[in-house]
Amino acid sequence: MVARLHLAPESGQIWLDGKRMFMLHLSAFGALRRELIESLGIDRARGLLTRMGYLAGSKDAELVNSVRKDSSVYDAFSIGPQLHALEGVVRVEPVIVDVDVARGRFYTEFLWWGSIEDEAHTADYGVAADPVCWMQIGYASGYSSAFFGRRVIYREVECGAMGHEACRIIGKPVDDWPGVQEDLRYFDAQPFANRKIISLGAQNAATPSHFEQAPAVENLHKSRFKGRQLIGISAAFNSVCHMIDRVADTTAPVLLLGETGVGKEIFAQTLHAVSPRAERPFVAINCAAIPESLVETDLFGVEKGAFTGATISRPGRFELADTGSLFLDEIGCLSLAAQGKLLRVVQEGEVERVGGTKSCHLDVRIIAATNIDLELAVAKGNFRQDLLFRLNIFPIAIPPLRERREDIPILADYFLRRYCEIHKRHRTGFTERALDALLSYDWPGNVREVENVVERAIILSAEGGAMDIGHLPAAVAAGVGLPRPTTNQSAGLPTTRGSMQPGFTSSTPGVAHDQHVPDMSAVNHEGAPGSITASSLQAAIEHHRGNLSAVARALGVTRPRVAYQAKKLGMESLLRRRT
Repeated sequence: MVARLHLAPESGQIWLDGKRMFMLHLSAFGALRRELIESLGIDRARGLLTRMGYLAGSKDAELVNSVRKDSSVYDAFSIGPQLHALEGVVRVEPVIVDVDVARGRFYTEFLWWGSIEDEAHTADYGVAADPVCWMQIGYASGYSSAFFGRRVIYREVECGAMGHEACRIIGKPVDDWPGVQEDLRYFDAQPFANRKIISLGAQNAATPSHFEQAPAVENLHKSRFKGRQLIGISAAFNSVCHMIDRVADTTAPVLLLGETGVGKEIFAQTLHAVSPRAERPFVAINCAAIPESLVETDLFGVEKGAFTGATISRPGRFELADTGSLFLDEIGCLSLAAQGKLLRVVQEGEVERVGGTKSCHLDVRIIAATNIDLELAVAKGNFRQDLLFRLNIFPIAIPPLRERREDIPILADYFLRRYCEIHKRHRTGFTERALDALLSYDWPGNVREVENVVERAIILSAEGGAMDIGHLPAAVAAGVGLPRPTTNQSAGLPTTRGSMQPGFTSSTPGVAHDQHVPDMSAVNHEGAPGSITASSLQAAIEHHRGNLSAVARALGVTRPRVAYQAKKLGMESLLRRRT
């Protein structure tokens, strides 16, 4: 990757594989970090730095994905730690790397040496009581999630700022961590992100409206379209969440803008659920589905005898939503006549039923949504400008999925778990080729298309297996070639043998050294350090007379792994660090 780093001092620019970079003094970073902590508090500062790191890790994964055309996902995975070193953040040393994308297995341990966050924190606050490498934890989580295709969370179990020799991190899928809610709260810009709605207003009057962290396997409602949740981690997604939080406690109309499939209705439900109206009705209507002749009666209600067939009086959607929220989806599809009738209600806050003689004052919060350019529609004479002025008080633009690719892995993981539960199927995950296709596709149908593609793949694939590229639609699979070979010398990427081998321990950024380490996927770590028993370690040390390298080769693990276990078991003095 060093070959892809370009310095252009004459223009004051630094480029890494076509992506603009910049350098920052560690003291300046430390000052920024200190000010964040002192102005926002330690929790909010940690969350901000964690999300910033997650975004950087996702971007580096995107960079690697674009250049690893002849490399397996395992070979490419090793580039992330090299990039971290190349960018001057930390030197990474692998201890265990047990990754099998197709079987849904992910367990890694790394050592971090020379962390910039350790140095910045100790310079300002001295020895820490808790781990402080927040930005780097975010980076590792974002990078690994993009490669594994499922949400991966890292924890820092030892930290240099706490007095340890190095930082030690462990990475596992989110479902494999106990008490993971404590970790996830730092990745979400708002508390309602990545949580499901348990109830929504008067639709379930017995239960207050609130959010709950979604469990690994959801207790789904009978309808396959219920129990959905707002999913995302990208900066663009978090920006929308911030906008929702700012406007939620007001009565201002909100206009949700975005392409079809971006999830405008789920954002509308979330806005209602975090507002003071949360326990009041949430009424949704698709304006494109209302026949022109029924618009007035559907929205405003009808009195008995108003016309032939009106045998009973019934309220309209506005009355049903009184004291709550009314969601008008696809509002750009209303006719000009219907728009005029809607304008009067929005302006006056009063509704008169068809055939009625008196107006009824209502307290309704309007949330409208459209996937068309309303200003262009106004210019063409298809939408009333005065209605646009009334609805456009607080517009929120929801970006398409191609502009927030960091959300693709966790969306795919969410729909995988959701539809495996709905259809009573078991799938381990996606193969390397399928994952590559998901990350490379532009998703014109956005989140709805991801949902459909994942459900289709679950149905087509074999029970207990992984979903391959052949289970994806042709449009998604297009451009993905044959299985990637295990080397990539021509592209300048590090070469490994077999499956994922931790061979990137050089202190020189971008330089890989093959340490002849056995395939770590064969190590049975059983979810934690401890597969090396005290008896086997002692026997190996005695047989090889304390030679650290020889002991590591005999046990089939890395030197850092042996050193860590020896220290843990009180045998560190028996080792000789000789190569």
